[in-house]
Amino acid sequence: MSVNLYLEALSALSGCNVEATTGASQLSAQDFVNIVALREFYKLKGFKELEYESLGTLSLQDMEDQDIYSSPPALTEGPVVSLKPTVKVNPQNFFHPEYDYDFTNIKDGDKTFMRGNEKYIRPCGWKRAALHVLDQYEDGNGWLGTGRDAWPVSYHGHNMDGSLGIILTHDGQVDDEPSFLNASAASLLNPDTRGRGVYSTPDIKMAEKYCKTFMSSVDGKRYKVVLQNRINPRERKNCQREDIWLVYIPEGCTNVQTKAIVQESLRPYGLLLKQV
Repeated sequence: MSVNLYLEALSALSGCNVEATTGASQLSAQDFVNIVALREFYKLKGFKELEYESLGTLSLQDMEDQDIYSSPPALTEGPVVSLKPTVKVNPQNFFHPEYDYDFTNIKDGDKTFMRGNEKYIRPCGWKRAALHVLDQYEDGNGWLGTGRDAWPVSYHGHNMDGSLGIILTHDGQVDDEPSFLNASAASLLNPDTRGRGVYSTPDIKMAEKYCKTFMSSVDGKRYKVVLQNRINPRERKNCQREDIWLVYIPEGCTNVQTKAIVQESLRPYGLLLKQV
């Protein structure tokens, strides 16, 4: 896979036009996970735009979400102007090819892997483009390790909504029994139990159900794309569904506070691609 394909994947995730430069990167890998998470959070709140420093205004309206029966844009003279901001990144210091990994033909079966004292479900069937995140945080690189002090792995899903993020409030096993479904429905009516925040999942199969897709102009093929992150175990909330994790954002948080919570809770380290 080529760098240009990776840039297209970043464009699909962020809603920006991401282009290569030989100069300094305009955004870091952390900025991208911030933007992806904040876009989903504010979109679910009904916002149409997101203000992000160094980018300005970013539309939260995805082209694939628009009504196919709506009127087409009026024809005007002159070139069509893109509403997406352009972001320049330097592939040399944004990606980390040494840690790329091809999981395409790997099947883990009953093998168990651990990260941060949590089960790590590897992204079998996907290719990972590693992001350059080593030595980028003041607390070192322990969060990215394999020991007990490491942060667990999570995958960011596109369009996960609040119905998936019910904070764990009742006893019993998570299953499909009517009693569980009734408890879940009741919890949705209670604003204190319906999760308000940013969703991710430790299960790549769950992430794939909600992932972003795009058509590449590089090779004409269609791809799925998912961000592979580490999640701060101190900021993560458990939900009634074991395959959903929530970073809770309290009511009344300002935009600056919301961004700070996301930045303290999620750190990206891989861009996952899978041909459809």
